Amino acid sequence: MNSDQDAFGKHILAQYEALLRGDRVAAEIVERDDHYIDFGSISNMYFSEYEEWSELERRMIDKASGSVLDVGCGAGRHSLYLQGKGFNVTGIDNSQGALEVCKLRGLKNVLFRPIEEIDKFNPNSFDTILMFGNNFGLFGDPIKAKLLLEKMHFITKPDAQIIAKTLNPYITEDEAHLKYQKRNKKLGRMTGQINLRIRYKEYKGKWFDYLFVSPEEMEMIVAETGWQIQEFFNSEEASYFAVLKKRAA
Repeated sequence: MNSDQDAFGKHILAQYEALLRGDRVAAEIVERDDHYIDFGSISNMYFSEYEEWSELERRMIDKASGSVLDVGCGAGRHSLYLQGKGFNVTGIDNSQGALEVCKLRGLKNVLFRPIEEIDKFNPNSFDTILMFGNNFGLFGDPIKAKLLLEKMHFITKPDAQIIAKTLNPYITEDEAHLKYQKRNKKLGRMTGQINLRIRYKEYKGKWFDYLFVSPEEMEMIVAETGWQIQEFFNSEEASYFAVLKKRAA
């Protein structure tokens, strides 16, 4: 990725440098393809410590076991926590800026690897795959999700798990979101499928698809991929986690 297109990475780096100064930076901008604008965090969310996380997030990270792959690791807060607990953890991201921050913060195993190239890892490499921070959305669309789940099946050990976080798109009363969802249906897209890019100051990221799903939709996507939903957590709320277990051969 051209560094000028790594708006997310530029923002993470700016946040890291601001933290060292005891300062704050401007928010990242999330731009949807219908011109809807939202603002990312200007807090230190990407750098928060375990004690600052929600009770549910702490419960979920503590379910990690064995060798761990952190997909879309960002500034590395989850990977660094597990590394500190003695886990063999690898963080991957498609943002060079984010990976630079991870290295500066002491994450030992970090790789530039888009999720589409996840099958470059050897078979039986991981016991746990983390998709925190709503990173189930990185699957983009249901067809791509099934393909990538099959790739995750290939690189994981027989009793592996995926711990993923997402948002249920149906739990909203925001008129702009409801209008976008109606548009998606007309276009034959999933209700929670959005096309967006990240902007920060003069930097503009590439457009990409991101996918929010209900628990029922997640079950539909996971079917016949070699995985099964073991349990949902907080599934009655907009933000929820799911633990997926690898099916026995």
